[in-house]
Amino acid sequence: MSVRQAKVTATVLAGALLLAAGAVQAQKKYDPGVTDTEIMIGQTNPYSGPLASYSTQGRVQAAYYNMINEQGGVNGRKITWISYDDAYSPPKTVEMTRKLVESDEVLFIAGPVGTPTNSAIWHYMNEKKVPQLFPATGASKWDDPKGHPWTMGFFISYRAEGRIYAAYILKNKPDARIGVLYQNDDFGKDYMQGVVDGLGDKAASMIKLKVSYETTDATVDSQILQLQAAGCDVLVTIAIPKFGAQAVRKVGQIGWKPLHILNGVASSVGATLKPAGFEYAQGIITDNSFKDPTDPQWQNDAGYKQWASFMDKYYPNGDRSDNQTVYGYSIAQLTVQVLKQCGDDLTRENVMKQAASLHDLALPMLLPGIEINTSATNFAPIRQAQMRRFEGERYVPFGPVLTGAIG
Repeated sequence: MSVRQAKVTATVLAGALLLAAGAVQAQKKYDPGVTDTEIMIGQTNPYSGPLASYSTQGRVQAAYYNMINEQGGVNGRKITWISYDDAYSPPKTVEMTRKLVESDEVLFIAGPVGTPTNSAIWHYMNEKKVPQLFPATGASKWDDPKGHPWTMGFFISYRAEGRIYAAYILKNKPDARIGVLYQNDDFGKDYMQGVVDGLGDKAASMIKLKVSYETTDATVDSQILQLQAAGCDVLVTIAIPKFGAQAVRKVGQIGWKPLHILNGVASSVGATLKPAGFEYAQGIITDNSFKDPTDPQWQNDAGYKQWASFMDKYYPNGDRSDNQTVYGYSIAQLTVQVLKQCGDDLTRENVMKQAASLHDLALPMLLPGIEINTSATNFAPIRQAQMRRFEGERYVPFGPVLTGAIG
């Protein structure tokens, strides 16, 4: 080979190497919060205030991301997790979320807790085009890919749950005199609308009384007495765990014996029924989309064993009777799945694209037959649940997996 040929070959090789390096570099697309070694994710959580029992979700998620980091991270990048206390106060949520987005510059937020709190940042996150993924709330409005394309829900919607409760009442107690206790905000009203929709043209005659409470109230004792005095023989309680526990306890203490339907949010054995007293919780009806860790039927289940192993090593002091540990674990798993699908294209736009590209995903702690599915027109990952009844010290599931269709 001549010197000239060698020079030409070297030049060609050098050019090829530069092109290859450029191609590799071009494949990496980052938005704020991402480097070659780090992905920053944020969240607000009620570590104090009336919904403090839900703070377990944030602690479990922190533990899960620690596990992922120990295992090498996601596609070689470690997760930096920032979770601020908002005390279940919407103004505080706005303040902390603005800090996450504008000061900390996280890539997105994942698993923020609460309907009124998430509602307070809903428009802001969409105006900023920062993903608001998997909020720990079942408000039906999170499924709005056209109007709010940067927000995606997680749980079965409250309205769908309300329809499921209504269908159960119509089938099992068609002459019911229904009383409803509900939280006076978007959360409570969404559930309420589902119950009304499910009862259809019978709603007006079957619902005898609806009474609300504020999260600043000391107790709901007076509301329970009102509902009993109205002659209601079915009580639908739509509450967060603190007030759900108060309702269950008061109903038991006064010797009232309605068919008691307790919304999924307030149905935790550890956070609601144990504080209320198991003796007052017997026969309570509710629903769930997830395996109940107190149910012995799951002890040999592979998904349960995976969750239990995680709890043993990374969250050993957690209350295993509290469903919040299951919810936080599942939200973190789904968040990691989205990051895995993103590869090296860690832009906010691609995060939403991948979140909307989840197909037949069976998370370990979801009930058999319930899978995660999303698309560009479906921002409601979970759409099904199963009824269950409290007996002894645990829930006993019954009936098929149900879909409370809304529309």
